[in-house]
This record gives sequence, structure tokens and C-alpha cells, in this order.
Amino acid sequence: MQEPTVSRAVPMQGIELIAQLRELFEARDLLFTWTRREFRVRYSQSILGAAWAILQPLALMAIFSLVFGFVLRVPTEGVPYPVFSYVGSLAWTFFASALTFAIPSLVNNMSLVSKIYFPREILPLSSVLVCLADFAVAAALLLPMMLIGGVGLSWTIVMLPLLVVVQVLLSYGLSLIGAAVNVFFRDVRFVIPLALQIWLYASPVIYPVSAVPESLRPFYFLNPMAVLIDSYRRVLLFGQLPDWGWFGLSATISVVILVLGYRFFKRAESQFADVI
Repeated sequence: MQEPTVSRAVPMQGIELIAQLRELFEARDLLFTWTRREFRVRYSQSILGAAWAILQPLALMAIFSLVFGFVLRVPTEGVPYPVFSYVGSLAWTFFASALTFAIPSLVNNMSLVSKIYFPREILPLSSVLVCLADFAVAAALLLPMMLIGGVGLSWTIVMLPLLVVVQVLLSYGLSLIGAAVNVFFRDVRFVIPLALQIWLYASPVIYPVSAVPESLRPFYFLNPMAVLIDSYRRVLLFGQLPDWGWFGLSATISVVILVLGYRFFKRAESQFADVI
């Protein structure tokens, strides 16, 4: 009698995944080296250098404050609008920059991908980590802004690393999918800016979650970035814990995207050198 193949396939997939993760871990020195290189290259011939990491969310904050804070007077629950919008812009800039730089990372390094073997997932991961460094630099401006705006710090700030970890998982998972698809279909580079622009308005960067009708929030919070941005504001500005129900859903979606994205990327990896 022939043995069932399904029961044997699942363990084999698990063993293969463990081997791939071990290979990635063993290449950590390459990851750190490539991340440092990416950071230096990004700002090497720039007059302002790493200051661009601050200027991007700062510019968004200025535009949003003028239009939505001064003209339209969007309610912000007692927090000065510049501080309110800067928190949203900070989180969004990290997310948008991560996808913008990570998705074309394979194509941009085609000579390396086609000639040398290494875990290709290092390239999009290093781009995400560079954007995380930019996020940390830009976040340093938030504290003086809060002090000037009369917004005090609360103990809930200890939740911040958890939010950042979930956002990194989400950004990396989407980047793996986008980077793999971009190798085969270069149209992705045109889709990403449009998708991010739409996604921006579908997330509470400009407005508070309270502006969304309560009947629509169950659908609205299927967007992980909506939950993350709301959670950033809760722990940083309002001294509140995240809404654990919605945050748990957002974290679960982020992990699922990462797992599926990683499996999809590794399955497509063998064809990268031929296509690129």
C-alpha cells in the first residue's frame, strides 16, 4: 500500500523552512554589512545627509497641519495638530519608505543576484532595516515637539517597541512579496506609488480614528496600518494602551503576511537569476 503523501509533505515543508531560516541567521554578518552599506550609499552624496530622515515626515506634518489643522480644523482630541499628524506621518513614512526601497532591491542589485549565491531575502530586509534607522532618527524630534505642545509622556511608551516590531514584520512581509513579483513583472514599480497613495488616505495619518463611522470600523481595522497608527497615538500621546483586540488582529495579519511572503519569496528565488 502506498503511503499518504500529505502527512509527509507538511514535516518536509517545516524542515525546509527551518533550514532556510538557519541559512539566513548564518548570513547575519552579510545582512549587517549590507545594511550599513545601504545607509551610507543612500545619503553619501546628499548635502543634508541623514537629516532627510527627519525632513520627510516633517514636510508631511507641515502640509497636513496647514490644510487639515488650520483650514479644515480636523479634531485631534486636545492634542496640537502638528504633534498629532507628526506621529502619523512618522509611522507612515517608515512604512512607505520600506516598501519603496525594499521592493526594487532585487532588480537594483541584479548583477549581485545573478552572479553570487546568498539568501536573497537579505536585500529587502536590509532596506527595511535602513528605513527603521531613519524612523529612529526622525522619532528623536517627537519628544521636543511633545514638550512644546504640552503633551506629557506616559508609562505606556513602553509599548512602543512592540508596535515597531509588528510594523517591521508587516513591512518585511509585503516587501518580500513585492520584491519577488517585481522580478517577473516590472509594472510593480508603477503600482506601488499609486497603492501607497490610496493606502495613505485609508489610514488615520491625517485624521483620528474617531472620524470613521463606528459601523465601518470593523472593516477599517482590517488595515493593519490603521491599527498601528492608532496604537502609536494611544501609547505616545494619550497615555492609553493599544486596543488589544484590534492590535492582536493586526499582529496576526502581519505575521501571516510575513510567513506567506517568505514562503512565496523562497519558492520564486531559484528563478531570480534567470529572469533578472
